[in-house]
Amino acid sequence: MDTLFFIASKLVGWLIRADTWLLLLSAGTTLALLRDRPRRALRRSLALLSLCLILGLLPVGDFLLRPLEHRYPPAPELPEIDGIAILGGSEDASGTAYWGQVQFRDGAERFIAAASLAQRFPDATLLFAGGDGRLRGLVQDAPSEASAAGQFFSELGLSPDRILLEGQSRNTAENAQFGHALAQPGPDETWVLVTSAFHMPRAIRSFEAAGWPTMIPWPVDQRTAEPTNEFGWNLVGHIANLNIAIKEYIGLLAYGLTGR
Repeated sequence: MDTLFFIASKLVGWLIRADTWLLLLSAGTTLALLRDRPRRALRRSLALLSLCLILGLLPVGDFLLRPLEHRYPPAPELPEIDGIAILGGSEDASGTAYWGQVQFRDGAERFIAAASLAQRFPDATLLFAGGDGRLRGLVQDAPSEASAAGQFFSELGLSPDRILLEGQSRNTAENAQFGHALAQPGPDETWVLVTSAFHMPRAIRSFEAAGWPTMIPWPVDQRTAEPTNEFGWNLVGHIANLNIAIKEYIGLLAYGLTGR
């Protein structure tokens, strides 16, 4: 059932992307021209142009991301903590294996924050949760996100005795479930959860559902800023944030309905 949910989430995720809408409108315009239906082609091309202008000029994704990113305050006051949980998604595991150097994508702030917290709380356990979240991972062996994380923490000089690497999870729910099975936190323990701010609401829900004890959100990698800075032509950037926002809201709905 978990594998079916994983496959379905990937397929739905592709369908709801804003760039998929643009591709489908473009394909529909081409198809109408091939069928010699100029009026239908004109309507679809106008819709495509309008959508490009709207997405390019208006930060729709930023408007949707802002409530998610403001759900939890950044850098909250911390008591003594027992562990730090870091979620995968910002590292390039294949690139790391290929080059022999740790490679990051967007969201490397997760590792920066984890390293800072690890130095601040030298007795805290570090748990990294992340396997291979791609569909190809079902049929192809590839380096896990945890392998890249392990190399990063090793190069920082952190003791291997305090590091737990969970490399089988494929999504946020499995991050929480498999991470809990590996760390086995006690009921009185206090942990800090590090992930991107837009992802934190779904992550906290999953960790609570998996039975974790006190979990303090430590959101990083904020994608929004002052609203006045977000207007202007930025088609690629606006689409990227809109895709993230759509994925998170759909993910919150799906996880809520399935108890993840």
